[in-house]
Amino acid sequence: MSDKQAIVSGLIDEWRVLEELLEPLDEEQWLTPSALPGWTVHDVVAHIIGTELMLLGEQPPHTGLDPHTLAHVRNEIGAFNEQWVESMRRDSASTMLARFKEVTGKRAQALAAATDEEWNAPAMGPLGMTTYGGFMHIRLFDCWMHELDIRDAVDQPRTEATDRDRLGMQQLCASLGYAVGKLGKAPAGSRVAFELTGALPQRIYVAVDGRATVVDALDGPETIGIRLDSWLFVRLCGGRTKADRHLDEVELSGDVKAAKHIAEHLAFTI
Repeated sequence: MSDKQAIVSGLIDEWRVLEELLEPLDEEQWLTPSALPGWTVHDVVAHIIGTELMLLGEQPPHTGLDPHTLAHVRNEIGAFNEQWVESMRRDSASTMLARFKEVTGKRAQALAAATDEEWNAPAMGPLGMTTYGGFMHIRLFDCWMHELDIRDAVDQPRTEATDRDRLGMQQLCASLGYAVGKLGKAPAGSRVAFELTGALPQRIYVAVDGRATVVDALDGPETIGIRLDSWLFVRLCGGRTKADRHLDEVELSGDVKAAKHIAEHLAFTI
C-alpha cells in the first residue's frame, strides 16, 4: 500500500470510527467538557467539521465573535478555528452528527478522486508549507487526537492498536525532536530513549547534536531514558495533561533531572 493509499484509508477509517463513537451519545454527553480548554465534545466535532468544510472551499460564517477575547485562543489558527466552533454552537447533537456525516462523506469522495499530481502539490498546512498529502497526514493526526479527546470526555477508552494509530504516531514523532530539544532543552550530546508501553509499544530515539533529531538508533549509550504508557505519551505531547499529574506512571533514568524536564515539556501541538 502506498503512503497515499494508507493515509486516505486511515483518514476515512478515522471518520468512520468517530461517527460510531458519536452516534449513541445523548445531548448531555455532547456538552461534556473535553481536555481542550473552553471546548466540549460538541465544540471538538464542530472544529473537525469546520476544517473539512474549509478543505471543501468554504469559509466560516461571520458570527460577531472576536475570538481573540477568549482565554483559550492563543494564536491565529486558534482564532480561525473558533469561528467555526461558534457558528455551530447552538446546533443540536442530531444536526451535528448529520453534518459530520455529510461533510466527511464529501471529503472522502474528494480524497478518492485526488490525482498523484494533486496529492504531491505544494500546500499550506498548519505548520507551514507542505504537500497536500502531507496536510492530509496532519488531518489524520488531528482527527485521531480528537477521537482521544472525545473518548476521554465520555469515558469510552480503547486499547487496541490499528493502522491509523501507526500513522498518527508517525506524525506525532515527526515533531518529537522539537519537543526534546527546543522545549525540553535536552543537553547537547544527549542520547534520549522513549520506551512506550501498553497498546502502542515501541522505542523512539532522539539524538541531540546541535539540534535534536529523531533517529532510528542511538550511536552511543543512552543518557536519558523515559518510560511510560503509549496513550499517556500521546496525551502529554498533545498537551491534554501534564506530567506532574502522572509522576508515578513515568519512569526516568540516566540524567533524571533532564529527563523530568523533557517529560514536563512534551506538549508541542498548536
